Order: sequence, then C-alpha cells, then structure tokens
Amino acid sequence: MTTQSATPDLLYSEEEEALRDAVRGLLSDHCDPAGVIARTESGAPHDREAWKALAEGMGLAGLLVPEARGGQGATHREAAVVLEELGRAVAPVPYLTSAVVATEALLACDADDLLAELASGRRIGALAVALNVAPSAAYKAVRYEGGALHGELTGIADAVAADVLLVPAGDGGLYAVDTQAVTVTPQVSLDLTRPVAKVVFDAATARRVGDAEPAVRRALRAGAGLLASEQLGLAEWCLTETVRYLKERKQFNRPVGGFQALKHRLAQLWLETVGARAAARNAADALATGSTDTDVAVALAQAYAAPVAVHAAEEALQLHAGIGMTWEHPVHLYLKRAKADSLAYGTAGNHREALAGLVDLQAP
Repeated sequence: MTTQSATPDLLYSEEEEALRDAVRGLLSDHCDPAGVIARTESGAPHDREAWKALAEGMGLAGLLVPEARGGQGATHREAAVVLEELGRAVAPVPYLTSAVVATEALLACDADDLLAELASGRRIGALAVALNVAPSAAYKAVRYEGGALHGELTGIADAVAADVLLVPAGDGGLYAVDTQAVTVTPQVSLDLTRPVAKVVFDAATARRVGDAEPAVRRALRAGAGLLASEQLGLAEWCLTETVRYLKERKQFNRPVGGFQALKHRLAQLWLETVGARAAARNAADALATGSTDTDVAVALAQAYAAPVAVHAAEEALQLHAGIGMTWEHPVHLYLKRAKADSLAYGTAGNHREALAGLVDLQAP
C-alpha cells in the first residue's frame, strides 16, 4: 500500500457516482421498504436474490480483493459507496460482514481459494468475533484440540447466512469452518436485518488459514471504518424522507415543514450529516491509501457517525408523528439498524477513548 498524501480526497469520482447509481437502481428493485419489513417477519431475513444480484451480478463482493487473487481490484472508497446505498435501503444482505470483514481477514492470510469464493459471491463468509468488539479490544477464542475446534461464541453477525466461518482459536490460529460442521442458533436481535447468532463448536473440523491476531485486527478496523459509510447512508435517508414528509404534511392549512422550530431541527440534522459524510469519506480514503493515520481516521469516523445515525433516525421517527410509530412505515427499521450499528465494532465511547490515546489527549 502507498502512503496517503497530507490532504485526503473526500470527493466522489465519476466512477464512484456511477457505481452509486447502479447500486441504488438495483436496490430499488430488490429492497423496497415493504419487502424488507415482510422479510423480517418471515424468519428468513436475508435477501438471497438481492445478494446474488450484488455479489454475482455486479461483482461487488470482490471489490476489496486484488484481481490477481480473484477479485475486482477496487478499493475501500468504492466499497464505502456500496455501503452508503445499503445503509440507505437498510438492505438485509451480508455485505459488510462477508465482503468487508471476512474478506479483510482472509486478505491477511494464505487462503486464496477461499478468498476467491467469497469474492465471487458463491460463498458467504463471517468472522466469528462478536459484533460489538472494537478493533483494539479483546475477543474470545475457541479451543483447538485434536485437530478440531471446541467451544461457543455468541453475537456473531450474519452467521445464519454464512457458508464458512473464520474462527480465532486459542493456539493463535485463524480457522475456516463450514457452517454445516457447527450449530448456529439465532439470538434475539434488535436489528432484524442483521441478525446475530450463537455458534457452538463440538469437535468441528477446521482448516487453519493464518494467524488470528493480525487478521482479526485488520478485519475489525476495516469493518469499523466502513460501517461509518453505512451509517451515513442511513442518516441521509432519514433526513431526506423527513424533509419530504414535512413538506407534504399540513397543519393549520400550511406545510408542517414551514414551522420555524422544525426548520431548526432539520438544519441541525443536515449539519450533522454533512460532518458524518466528511468523517466517513476520510476513513474510507485512509483505508484505501494505507495512510499512517488510518487508525485515527477510523476512530474519528465511528466516534462521530454512530451518534449522528441514531439522532437522524430518532428525529425521523418523531417528526413523522403517528405514522412513524407504525410497523408498516419503514422508519423503525432505520432506528433499529442505527441503534445496533452504534454498538457494532465498538461504541462511540470506545472510539473516543481510542482516539484520545492515538492523538495523546487522554483525560488527566
């Protein structure tokens, strides 16, 4: 990787905007709000057709994988654009967990065959580390004994959709395990579009693919950094839809959006969203260029973007009034995703603490 210049590029290229248009068009066909709500009620939350169209049809599962290793040879900037659109649609697909986190873990290992399968979209991967673990935090490992894995892990995102799990073990290795060799039990999840599960390893056959520590750290850092782009897309949808609704909704024979108090709330939310875009783009650019300040950029993005996404979803719910409280309106999907994302890969507080240490501004 090269070293980032002093000034990061926060703007979108023509190619990135074209990618956005293509992904948004695909998601409008596959992930309409009513369909996503119906899927969360079905017991099969993941949209396999949408995933196939994204991963195989458009080749987006392999964006972060070099062409020589079976991927598209793009960067984190392009993956960030995809995640913005997935956040805007609250799309129930395992893109972040498979095409980013699991893929980043494999990029640090010697398992090109498995990496190519994930890049093609033929298989879905998941890193068997609890979703709430921050990039620098401790994570739980299972026991490797007698050529097999033993133990239990909880809070594993998208494990129910995965074909292969990447599992850290106590001997320091990272092991690939087919999900057919383990017991995956769904856990209660606030965000029904990104479910978590408990995974039990009872002498599960495993293949060592590399060292766990560097692979897990790399994967979690990329996951945290690009999660900010998903949070940005979510916040932008909430702002846009709320403005549209308040222009149409009338009270005292005038649009509700014309009331000064609501204008101020929307203006504040717009400012926060613009800031989140800058932070998310900075993190994506740092990851793409291999900046020496990548850890700072990722921590800053999560410390800022997570609260913005939650605030945007809360404002959308309140300003939609009674209709926003109904199950039929999709705003509850955005609030649940925003709240769940605020815990994923470390809380904003975790990242503020990490940021303080990185820039030498710890509390006395």
